[in-house]
Amino acid sequence: MESEQLFHRGYYRNSYNSITSASSDEELLDGAGVIMDFQTSEDDNLLDGDASIGTHYTMTNGGSINSSTHLLDLLDEPIPGVGTYDDFHTIDWVREKCKDRERHRRINSKKKESAWEMTKSLYDAWSGWLVVTLTGLASGALAGLIDIAADWMTDLKEGICLSALWYNHEQCCWGSNETTFEERDKCPQWKTWAELIIGQAEGPGSYIMNYIMYIFWALSFAFLAVSLVKVFAPYACGSGIPEIKTILSGFIIRGYLGKWTLMIKTITLVLAVASGLSLGKEGPLVHVACCCGNIFSYLFPKYSTNEAKKREVSYYFPLKTLWRSFFAALVAAFVLRSINPFGNSRLVLFYVEYHTPWYLFELFPFILLGVFGGLWGAFFIRANIAWCRRRKSTKFGKYPVLEVIIVAAITAVIAFPNPYTRLNTSELIKELFTDCGPLESSSLCDYRNDMNASKIVDDIPDRPAGIGVYSAIWQLCLALIFKIIMTVFTFGIKVPSGLFIPSMAIGAIAGRIVGIAVEQLAYYHHDWFIFKEWCGVGADCITPGLYAMVGAAACLGGVTRMTVSLVVIVFELTGGLEYIVPLMAAVMTSKWVGDAFGREGIYEAHIRLNGYPFLDAKEEFTHTTLAADVMRPRRSDPPLAVLTQDNMTVDDIENMINETSYNGFPVIMSKESQRLVGFALRRDLTIAIESARKKQEGIVSSSRVCFAQHTPSLPAESPRPLKLRSILDMSPFTVTDHTPMEIVVDIFRKLGLRQCLVTHNGRLLGIITKKDILRHMAQMANQDPASIMFN
Repeated sequence: MESEQLFHRGYYRNSYNSITSASSDEELLDGAGVIMDFQTSEDDNLLDGDASIGTHYTMTNGGSINSSTHLLDLLDEPIPGVGTYDDFHTIDWVREKCKDRERHRRINSKKKESAWEMTKSLYDAWSGWLVVTLTGLASGALAGLIDIAADWMTDLKEGICLSALWYNHEQCCWGSNETTFEERDKCPQWKTWAELIIGQAEGPGSYIMNYIMYIFWALSFAFLAVSLVKVFAPYACGSGIPEIKTILSGFIIRGYLGKWTLMIKTITLVLAVASGLSLGKEGPLVHVACCCGNIFSYLFPKYSTNEAKKREVSYYFPLKTLWRSFFAALVAAFVLRSINPFGNSRLVLFYVEYHTPWYLFELFPFILLGVFGGLWGAFFIRANIAWCRRRKSTKFGKYPVLEVIIVAAITAVIAFPNPYTRLNTSELIKELFTDCGPLESSSLCDYRNDMNASKIVDDIPDRPAGIGVYSAIWQLCLALIFKIIMTVFTFGIKVPSGLFIPSMAIGAIAGRIVGIAVEQLAYYHHDWFIFKEWCGVGADCITPGLYAMVGAAACLGGVTRMTVSLVVIVFELTGGLEYIVPLMAAVMTSKWVGDAFGREGIYEAHIRLNGYPFLDAKEEFTHTTLAADVMRPRRSDPPLAVLTQDNMTVDDIENMINETSYNGFPVIMSKESQRLVGFALRRDLTIAIESARKKQEGIVSSSRVCFAQHTPSLPAESPRPLKLRSILDMSPFTVTDHTPMEIVVDIFRKLGLRQCLVTHNGRLLGIITKKDILRHMAQMANQDPASIMFN
């Protein structure tokens, strides 16, 4: 399917039914690797009009004094399909909000007529709370299910529990009486694949067999995941966060939040995580939750018929939405706590409990970890975007299944020999965060014990590192290099792939190494002035696990460029509320260092790479250009394609629709005056004309089309006129040609406009669309404007 056909499919069909049937949110874009070229999309080619006089930016009623306050001056019988949107188009926020106000007034005016109308009014008022309750229940349940299934399938690569096949390794050995403290992960009930196949638990043969089975299961899970995505739901790949941000800004991507995408993403997310690829599940879980919210919203008319109500959290965040979001999170947390997927009766994934406070001197290594996080973030964004751009521009991108198999094979072959890369990434982070106590048997806690063995306390003093610690450091260094390289090539492949956990793992590895180094420095040089005041002999001064937590936050901040929200996320994941200052210092340092190389986070970079029409509210526009410098048409362009209010025929309008690719036309009083009446969408015109031909007698190609309130006098032999005032937007947003672009950009961001019209003394001059602004901002930043638009 060609991209042009994909994009314009709603406008070139010959039947009314085929146009209206394309609006199902469950529609799938079948076929992986489709290049979506939106060069001629709606926002690019919308042509609007303006009638503001003497003001820089005003809302107008198109010159009609008696025009209605709402945008759709509805007839007694509304035209089905008018006011809906095609795929890959931007919604009209102003029109959607006016529709919602009109619906609300209509419900309030009828609620006193009968008990039934009062019940409907209460149902409408409480529908928002019902949506978030159902969304919270579904999101919490799916998150718990994904966690449990991913843990079980991850352990399946190493062996199986004979006593209960549905148990993972840890659960299998919980009730065993044959386990020892040193080998708590070994029990008769758990059998490795070598024990089952060749009957050997130790030796070279056992190692090779386990190695082969590890690679086999990793490739099987990866192949099944990418196959399900390609065949059933191509939109289930990736993290989903760039697309979610774009959808919240008003862009339509049909099927991206549909039931097929939800089901396939839930299944393939488990498979992708279990395959051992360097990815996480936190980003895709955001996509899963949004799918739940979108599906449940169709149960309530308030949300199912209004695209803006589904996106309340994008351009504005009303207080009621804040409370509903809090309530949804509460419900999801309750469900997750009931499921207890982590097996520790806690809601946090990496619960930590440190017994040593941090000291002022430690801010220096914390800031160094922040510098590392910023450098890692800048490197990762540039390297990953370069690889993704190469994937789009070469034949390699046409074989997504082969790419996933190759990445999974390389990951499995290299990961197995190193115990820290063989581990599930979440388990690795948990081990790196853990403080070394008397009951820890990890190699990271293999210190030479100088204290009395019978004295068991929580605060174990700093001790010299043993052979196990030095061996673990070398393995962690190799794991760090492996994670850095593989994450660059893994993020963006055609399976669900999050970035939170891999970034945190890289930071945690670096932080743990730095923490052990500082700990040994303090032990061997406790008489230095930087340690002398607070770190004496036999004192517990340094906590390497804290450094791992700070490093994880720094690396995640360097990639996403989040600050306050990131610190809160780390609190949620670890429960370490008392370490707010080290976390803030590292996160802010990583952001400053990363911003020195580029202000875009990874998600904004992918939005720009895919060419989505998204205006980032964090970007500042400081240039002195005017609306006249950005508007179209330019001097070398053809004039605007416009409609007149009462002297065009049905055939004239159909010819204009067929001969142009514009998705909207301004309606003016006459070609001579250029005074604006309103604006009509191409889709609405097509649907209205098709509907009139079928349902109204006497409508022919020579029928006069009238957008005015009163039909002009026509000769007696003239065919019946077609009134289309009901589809006319009579209050398009307008600015004058001398309006500073700084104000125009701010208006687009805060009101969520698709386009605004440029006038001079009330006469229509041109149009500015969201994509015109994006091109202009790129040009002002010395970038190629054409390189960012749907390549």
